Amino acid sequence: MIELNPEEKTPLYEQLYAALADEIRSGQRAPGTALPGRRTMAAQQGVSVNTVDTAYQMLAAEGLAEARARSGFYVQKTYGMLHNRTARPRSQEPAVPEPPSPALRYDLSTGSVDTDLFPARSWGRIQKELLYQHPELLQRGEMQGDEALRVEIARYLSAYRGVECTPQQIVVGAGIEYLLGCLAHLFAGGIAAVENPGYSRTRAVLQNNGIRCTLVDIDQDGLSAQALEESGANLCYLTPSHHFPTGVTMPAPRRAQILAWAAARPGRYILEDDYDSEFRFDTRPLPSLQGMAGPDGPVVYLTTFSKSLAPGIRIACMVLPRSLLTRYRRDFAVYANTVGRFEQQTLAAFMAGGYFTRHLARMRLVYKRRMESFAAALRRELPGVTLGSVHSGLHFLLTLPGAGGESAMVEAAAQEGVRLRGLHEYYLARPELCRPDTVVAGYSALKEEDIPAVAAALAQAWVHS
Repeated sequence: MIELNPEEKTPLYEQLYAALADEIRSGQRAPGTALPGRRTMAAQQGVSVNTVDTAYQMLAAEGLAEARARSGFYVQKTYGMLHNRTARPRSQEPAVPEPPSPALRYDLSTGSVDTDLFPARSWGRIQKELLYQHPELLQRGEMQGDEALRVEIARYLSAYRGVECTPQQIVVGAGIEYLLGCLAHLFAGGIAAVENPGYSRTRAVLQNNGIRCTLVDIDQDGLSAQALEESGANLCYLTPSHHFPTGVTMPAPRRAQILAWAAARPGRYILEDDYDSEFRFDTRPLPSLQGMAGPDGPVVYLTTFSKSLAPGIRIACMVLPRSLLTRYRRDFAVYANTVGRFEQQTLAAFMAGGYFTRHLARMRLVYKRRMESFAAALRRELPGVTLGSVHSGLHFLLTLPGAGGESAMVEAAAQEGVRLRGLHEYYLARPELCRPDTVVAGYSALKEEDIPAVAAALAQAWVHS
């Protein structure tokens, strides 16, 4: 068993990666042999599956391991051939590979969308017209993104999210991760408070770009201003409109306290990730923190079109306060924009023509109906189930006491061909705070006609097994 020290400043995934890399380089893990399954390794080490997955991905990126579809991660054979002269002798017993995973039938993860809802006809028509009529779009565009798109985004954010900004404050980029990397450069040497539980990729991106992260536990109202003050951070990343993954909406008094924390000392900034506020089915979302703070306030607003259009479109944006804009333009002046101009101009025309707002209205109706149908089916099939945060976002928490616990629930669901994740996996620290028997069920990629079968499969996994 690998010795990991939670008290060290080095993140657990880096500790695990370093230990496995040493074992591979020294020959303790022979070329071609399977690494333990992610859940197996997580259970052995007492860490989250996210931690193991990040370590394994780092090994793969360095060429020490390779990922094989439906099989897992294996020590890279090529690496072993290059370095086998220094490898220590191994037992000749053949490695026993893990059994293949059951076939996936239904995806309840939170990162997928229903591609049938994509407005392919209108999107394709606009893009085709641009392709034939505007060959100048083959040339490099503006560093912050084409002005036509930034104008439309500014109008939309003002009307629907209360964001106060000019098009000049908007930066378009290929995904939130890229934009966070840019922000990490602007905040070099800073310390970021990150929500716990939360999105592990955010912390990984910030840390990979030199920002030290400290985890702050949320409560029933989201991130606490007092806990934030005690963290010693000068940056704060949070999802106030719909906390990921618990679904908590930060109320107005708490938002005011967070803004007061930022205003209390120069150099403090809030990174507001508004990743899916378009999907709220009971009331309109509260205005953004950026709108409360104003265009000169200490808030960087981030949002993405991954949920409203598709993850593969790779269009996200951030709104920089004027205090950061001059430095951003100076430091990134030689950078080319990371989103293709045809995609940018297609989205600009899609928004200007009113297609985007009509598409969102349709999506809300579809997803509301799907949420209500899925929730009703689960309540029928799973006696005693509790569903949390069903009226906002595209996932909810599902709690079912007596089903064997979170890990057993995830594994049993997988055996029935249903992919979902346990809430425990999103606790980057202090997993003992996680509510028991709870999984995260996303329904954005779920076909409405499949809902009865999915609920029946989960009942077979958790009730009738």
